[in-house]
Amino acid sequence: MEPVRQDGRALALRFQARFLAARPLGSLPWADLEQKLKNSDSLFLLDILQKPTGESITLSETVAIISQGTTGLVTWDAALYLAEWAIENSTVLNNRTVLELGSGIGLTGIVISKACNPKAYIFSDYHQCVLEQLKENIYLNGFVLESEDMNCTKMQSRDQTAKRVGFQGPKVAVAELDWESVTQEQLWELHPDVVIAADVVYDPEVTLSLIGVLQKLSASKANGKNPEIYIAFTIRNPDTYHLFQTELGKVGIGWHVIPTEKKNLFPYDTHSDITILQLLL
Repeated sequence: MEPVRQDGRALALRFQARFLAARPLGSLPWADLEQKLKNSDSLFLLDILQKPTGESITLSETVAIISQGTTGLVTWDAALYLAEWAIENSTVLNNRTVLELGSGIGLTGIVISKACNPKAYIFSDYHQCVLEQLKENIYLNGFVLESEDMNCTKMQSRDQTAKRVGFQGPKVAVAELDWESVTQEQLWELHPDVVIAADVVYDPEVTLSLIGVLQKLSASKANGKNPEIYIAFTIRNPDTYHLFQTELGKVGIGWHVIPTEKKNLFPYDTHSDITILQLLL
């Protein structure tokens, strides 16, 4: 394939991914796209118009960064990046109980529940508007919530009679989890094998609350083992990133950067400085 044709197809797929996922298009090189459209053959246009293959994810979200007093009603790039990593490393999650901290509207967890075959998936957040939107998105994607009650959670199904006979998929629950007040015992009751989070390291005060939860989780054991913990975040402020690393060290939690390759399975900004840390307990 000629270099010009390759460049054109890459640009077309980039446009296609962001447009069909209702992501912002401001960063696209519009002049280049317009020129290629003027000089292209019908095959280039088909690259843009062709519908993508694979299973879809349906989300209801806001377009505002902050809405109703929270940043949790929009999908952030690190959530897309973590979802991509999960698909590429599904053995980490296969047949295991996964707890997600700060799930927001649920993109990462819905992708993992559909593509990575976890035994159980526990979404969690605290803001009431976020929890309501999160549950709605879980239903939109065909999952049924567990109704089991736990001390630190409110796991409720909108319609308990909606459980489908022969439903195939992981057990899915939504936990209302307050990082300030949750106890070690309450976290233990969730029995997580794997803990994940995306874009929860962005503010010093929130970071310190997160460290408290991670410290409690570090003492939790499922099947006699500490949970594996993976944190994905966009480095917007190096000081906040360094604070997170420093506070981890103070409570005896090590870390290392997970080497990844950006494949852009999802439409995140490839120029963003996104990192995944695996914590060492």
